[in-house]
Amino acid sequence: MGDAEIIPIGTRGRPGRGNGGERPSAGSRGLAARTPRPRDPEPGPVDEPVDEPVAGAPAEPTPGPAPEPAPAPTPRAAPADRTPARTEHRLPGPAIAPREWLAALTRTAQEMFGESWEPRLAQFLAVLRRRLTGEFVVDDFGFDAEFTDQFLLAALRPVAQKWFRIEVIGADNIPEVGGALVVSNHSGTVPVDGMMTAVTVFDHTGRHLRPLGADLVFKLPLVGDLARRGGATLACNEDAERMLSGGELVGVWPEGFKGIGKPFSERYKLQRFGRGGFVSAAIRTGVPIVPTSVVGAEEIYPLVGNVPALARLLGVPYLPITPLFPLLGPLGLIPLPSKWLIEFGEPIRTDEYDAGAADDPMLVFNVTDQVRESIQQTLYTLLMKRRSVFS
Repeated sequence: MGDAEIIPIGTRGRPGRGNGGERPSAGSRGLAARTPRPRDPEPGPVDEPVDEPVAGAPAEPTPGPAPEPAPAPTPRAAPADRTPARTEHRLPGPAIAPREWLAALTRTAQEMFGESWEPRLAQFLAVLRRRLTGEFVVDDFGFDAEFTDQFLLAALRPVAQKWFRIEVIGADNIPEVGGALVVSNHSGTVPVDGMMTAVTVFDHTGRHLRPLGADLVFKLPLVGDLARRGGATLACNEDAERMLSGGELVGVWPEGFKGIGKPFSERYKLQRFGRGGFVSAAIRTGVPIVPTSVVGAEEIYPLVGNVPALARLLGVPYLPITPLFPLLGPLGLIPLPSKWLIEFGEPIRTDEYDAGAADDPMLVFNVTDQVRESIQQTLYTLLMKRRSVFS
């Protein structure tokens, strides 16, 4: 219907009025008005022509203003085979502009590396490149200074500053140059105090502490390699004397496993210092001995029990039981955030002894007892100074 042409009845096949005129009749105009058509803008006023009466035709009522005839419909083309329309689903554009990404990355770098993040990031990338290409140096003991500075100490520093909140006393007693022997108490079930002492010494003096470790440390997978790269070596007189003679700062914990494995009820009570081999090495090389006291390590893993049979089966000196381990599983391995105090005492000189004094057992015993007593008395003083375990 929409495409057909309207021809009123009685027009003999011609458009217009039934009387043969060119003007449509009132009936045809009404039919055209009822036919749906597109809405056109209203035209301006048009002068209507006056129809002449035809002889013999019945009179028609005079109609009102006649509406404009409907425009001739546009002939519709015959349907042809067409390819189905395809709708393209386009992904929305990026929600964040590239410069906003750049600004976010810049802020992240500033938070990680500080205000001078660009040179520090360049330095880090240079270190990483050298690690990947093998362009780094290790000494005869396997010590890798670059790896220690950029990775090991960088990982330990937040723990020392934020978790244990270490307060240092007497750091100026550590010699700025030359060999020296740092002797400290040992505690904490796990030897965390050695690592915290190393990062503390480096941050206050810029010198690397070269620990002397037990055989078990270097037999453990991964741990032994990290200890070597971090500057540790086997606790024997030969290695200790070589490093002291080379001007290194050497650390030793004479209590050994007896110190870190003692029960919580005996905290801050020093165990026997062995046969005094560290004193012999210091006397032979003529380096000073720096007594060091650490308070706070006893509380990170309070040792309340032990399983000796299982420890012997595993080949370890003891298998600790703490209030949180193994009750809480891996969560029990998180150390408690105790408040730490580290004091480096006044150095004990050994350069005043002659060359054969290192072979005198009584002299070695007296110097060993002097170092032990100095550390013990300092521990008591620090315990009185500390307000509570966690503050």
